[in-house]
Amino acid sequence: MPQPRALMLFAAGFGTRMGALTADRPKPLIPVAGRALIDHALDQAEGLALDRIVVNVHYRADQIRTHLAGRPDVMISDETAAILETGGGLRAALPLLGADPVFVMNSDSVWTGQNPLVQLAAAWDPARMDVLLLLLPAADFTGHRGSGDFLMDADGRLQRAAGQPGLTYIGAHITQTDRLADIPQQVFSLNLLWDQAIARGRAFGLIHQGGCADVGRPDSIPLAEALLADV
Repeated sequence: MPQPRALMLFAAGFGTRMGALTADRPKPLIPVAGRALIDHALDQAEGLALDRIVVNVHYRADQIRTHLAGRPDVMISDETAAILETGGGLRAALPLLGADPVFVMNSDSVWTGQNPLVQLAAAWDPARMDVLLLLLPAADFTGHRGSGDFLMDADGRLQRAAGQPGLTYIGAHITQTDRLADIPQQVFSLNLLWDQAIARGRAFGLIHQGGCADVGRPDSIPLAEALLADV
């Protein structure tokens, strides 16, 4: 199937769980293994035939703009007036991304193993899927706290775990964007879109062939660096 040609990278959050580390910088610029988190994420786009990369900004947006000034391939979706969460942020960026399905990534995960976007592109089937999430068993998602969000059947179709141990989203997916226009809220999470796709039987998952670390707290940084060093 044709792969998406656009990438949305979320970088607008406040990073409050990072405490003092985000007092003077946005979380995407926190260094992990000597490089900013956002650069680890952008590495995953290398080698893909992408037409557009869009990064949204809100907290300390000027620092992210300056950091990306040398990347003419990256466009900025400005949310400085109001932070819109993931769903609202993706919808606000559609004039830059276009109407076709898009890759979506968080900027606070780091990956090892197979390229997450390449894996997603190889499994993407828009005839069956509205969304395809990259997942790991909760216990294998380094630095993450929680028991998992999804259960996956033999065909890869997802349901919510509803309190059972399950699989956890690790910060990369492909999504159709046409149904975003039907959501009345201005500020909303992509979980709303995913739950709608689950109800239609069009939400699918894919197990990441490698490791991943959730860099959401200060104590996750050494865990992420150890993961990256062990490759």
